[in-house]
Amino acid sequence: MNFNKIVALITGGASGLGKATVELILEKGGKVITVDTFKTNSSFSSEESDKNNILINTDVTKEEDVYKCFELAYQKFDEVNLVVNCAGIGIAEKIIGKEKLHSTAIFKKVIDVNLFGTFNIIKAASGKMQHNSTDENGHRGVIINTASIAAFDGQIGQSAYSASKGAIVSMTLPISRELARYGIRVCTIAPGLFETPMLKGLPEKAYKNLIETTLLPRRLGKPKEYAKLVQSIYENDMLNGETIRLDGSIRLAPK
Repeated sequence: MNFNKIVALITGGASGLGKATVELILEKGGKVITVDTFKTNSSFSSEESDKNNILINTDVTKEEDVYKCFELAYQKFDEVNLVVNCAGIGIAEKIIGKEKLHSTAIFKKVIDVNLFGTFNIIKAASGKMQHNSTDENGHRGVIINTASIAAFDGQIGQSAYSASKGAIVSMTLPISRELARYGIRVCTIAPGLFETPMLKGLPEKAYKNLIETTLLPRRLGKPKEYAKLVQSIYENDMLNGETIRLDGSIRLAPK
């Protein structure tokens, strides 16, 4: 599949990994629907839409919002042949805290955004993509999800986050098997530690400690490296039903 002819919908596209993916696709000559909540931490504003990059304010936890988002995307570009799920949150909390037990509301919020948000996008995307025109190999589109190495090496305090990301990993294969008959591939990327707004806000000492845990390269990942893997998955027809760790060989310690 040709990356420079792409029409992509990217959730969480206003910052971090999602923004890097948006920028790479535009750089390659593709078109993008950037989906986010566009609050104060966003790198784009709602006025920055143009003919190749339309911005849609969407809460991925709300099914109706997601369906409307895809209706708008297809009205603008006729087809969407790549969807990348980057929207997500991370809230750390121990089961047994100093003053209280883990908040069920916080656990549910993380699951709602990371897992149900991803599923809502997959469902709406596949419903539209099944009617896309096929390429010479019978393919209609690609859906790429974002998990985390916490799905495999979750740390203390990451029970909610690890549960949400582990579920994304677990549903990748069955969804890819189901959507294969419609010419839709599904893969998941499990990033390690990347230079995202979340990590850049850490104290300098904590930031340096994270770098020390990555074996090679001895640094945090760059968001564009995530975006390049998105490109590789899109262009390689044999990548389907797979979760790929992108982590510089890091394995997280318990805490």
